[in-house]
Amino acid sequence: MIIFVTGTDTGVGKTVATAALAVHFGPDVVVVKPTQTGTDEPDVEVVRRLAGCRVAQLAHLPDPLAPDTAARLRGTAVPAIGEHAAHLRALARRHQVVIVEGAGGALVRLDTAGGTLPDLAADLARDHEVRLHVVTRVGLGTLNHTELTVEALRGRGLEPAGLVLGSVPEHPDLAEGCNTTELPRVTGLPVLAALPERAGSLPPEEFRGRVASWFRSR
Repeated sequence: MIIFVTGTDTGVGKTVATAALAVHFGPDVVVVKPTQTGTDEPDVEVVRRLAGCRVAQLAHLPDPLAPDTAARLRGTAVPAIGEHAAHLRALARRHQVVIVEGAGGALVRLDTAGGTLPDLAADLARDHEVRLHVVTRVGLGTLNHTELTVEALRGRGLEPAGLVLGSVPEHPDLAEGCNTTELPRVTGLPVLAALPERAGSLPPEEFRGRVASWFRSR
């Protein structure tokens, strides 16, 4: 099975959600970041630290931009979607679960030819079981962002498995409290997991021990 993790925007908690999914679907799991941009600590290293699983990063660009923008800025070649798909198929032959974390929102371009995470998922869905998880905020504005993301995925023939709430405060305000129930209503998707605020700051052993309590279904 290949699980894709996308988000409604950058900074919504995709990497910590990916680490939680790795623990949830482990132990025979590998997490892949097709293209990493910027950052002192690559996302796969955050996942490795929190989840203790195997990770792979297929390409890196130094500037903190969308992958195609970062590549064009420096005139750098980056792998095309077909190359990423070949790597993922090879990993799927060796591991029960492959988890792929995207960059930013769902339609961020991963290569300079315009290929996106949905394009990669559609390619792999031809011969693998593919699930798509959408990570979203719970604050004001999330209903619009999440509906647009889900609509874009469905428009490409991809039905998401469900939503992951990337950072739920201990004491939610009015919008945050309402949105935890409004998100599944307006998207027609279940909330599969709700990660508490600052989950990524937990010690790895505590993080792994608490993951089961954040998930509502497998």
